[in-house]
Amino acid sequence: MAFAAPPAAAASTASGNARYTTYPLALGVLTTIFFMWGFLTCLNDILVPHLKSTFQLNYTQAILVQFTFFGAYFVMAMPAGRLIAALGYKKGIVAGLAIAGVGALGFWPAAALHLYPAFLGALFVLATGITVLQVAANPYVALLGPEATSSSRLTLAQALNSFGTTIAPYFGSVLILANAVKSPTELAALAPADQLAYQAQQAQSVQYPYIGLAVVLFLLALFVWAFRLPALTESTDKGDHERHGFAEVLRHRHVLFGVIGIFCYVGAEVSLGSYMVNYLSMPEIGHLSEADAAKYVSLYWGGAMLGRFAGSWIMAWFSPRKLLALFAAINTVLVATTMLTTGNVAMYSVIAVGLFNSIMFPTIFALGIERLGPMTSKASSLLIMAIVGGALIPQLQGMLADRFGLQHAFVLPLACYLYIVFYGLSGSKVRSVA
Repeated sequence: MAFAAPPAAAASTASGNARYTTYPLALGVLTTIFFMWGFLTCLNDILVPHLKSTFQLNYTQAILVQFTFFGAYFVMAMPAGRLIAALGYKKGIVAGLAIAGVGALGFWPAAALHLYPAFLGALFVLATGITVLQVAANPYVALLGPEATSSSRLTLAQALNSFGTTIAPYFGSVLILANAVKSPTELAALAPADQLAYQAQQAQSVQYPYIGLAVVLFLLALFVWAFRLPALTESTDKGDHERHGFAEVLRHRHVLFGVIGIFCYVGAEVSLGSYMVNYLSMPEIGHLSEADAAKYVSLYWGGAMLGRFAGSWIMAWFSPRKLLALFAAINTVLVATTMLTTGNVAMYSVIAVGLFNSIMFPTIFALGIERLGPMTSKASSLLIMAIVGGALIPQLQGMLADRFGLQHAFVLPLACYLYIVFYGLSGSKVRSVA
């Protein structure tokens, strides 16, 4: 028997021929999904050092975890868009949860085989499922109520996503990194049989946590299937979807600039998070141990979570475009400050960037799919593809850091935030296509 959403809490003004209605219980179900993919995404921060130790990898090899994960967004976003167009939002969400569950199950044979490529393959399947969820759930939440408050709803859902990214490292450290990690020197001192036993133990320590995650994902898929989510089929009609090509979608200026905006935002966010431990450990910045620096990184992600909870309320009253431009401008100042100062000022200015990152992804996304009707799912696919910025911009910043130093390399995130200022002030405005 299906669980029905309650009658609409409130109705808004009509947009075209469609009358938008809010569904608070349905929104609550969707925020659970946002939490899950945030949790799964942030577990990669635990997998990188764990697999590096297990398989004795160098940094270039170990970072393939992140490259594989974010690369899946680019490779699979268009197929995900076609899947959503064929199935609709609800079935697409169920499919995404199921695919992610299969990917999580793949960690069991990968550990049993003790093969690093097998872990990467399982991670790619897991990321494919999350890509489908992103393509389906982001526009669905945006459409699940009045258009004027779509950014507010997405920001609230993303706040739960940030809650997942905040607590995942703790659970990962307890469940996956519970066994003492041996250095290459310590491992080399062991007898060959003991080395194999150690590596097998380390590989298998991911099995039960990811089996547990797979069970949760499958149960959540069944729950969403049973829950009677409001049907928003007008934006996922297969015939209409096929009549509009990606080139036609990109003729809409706010979509094209939105794709670049997502690329810049995710790239800047991931770059700052990826290099923060090293940055705060520098003698002239924080002079912290890596363990202590990691605690401050939690403040960076926790700030994003708090900002999203607050932002979901603020954007119900203020223009999302102006707020986006304001927050991006503040982050531009904060990044410039950390580049030009040292000590506590440089340290806390870069940590504070997380607070003002908070509203950016959901706001750019909501503005990027505004008033697209049957082209919504294809625009969503393009915006999700742009998450590949999380794979490319950190690589570019690393090259700059090797050449000019890590502090100066923050000029790349600074340029990204300057672009987002432009998007909020001008690039996001919907203009008619000639």
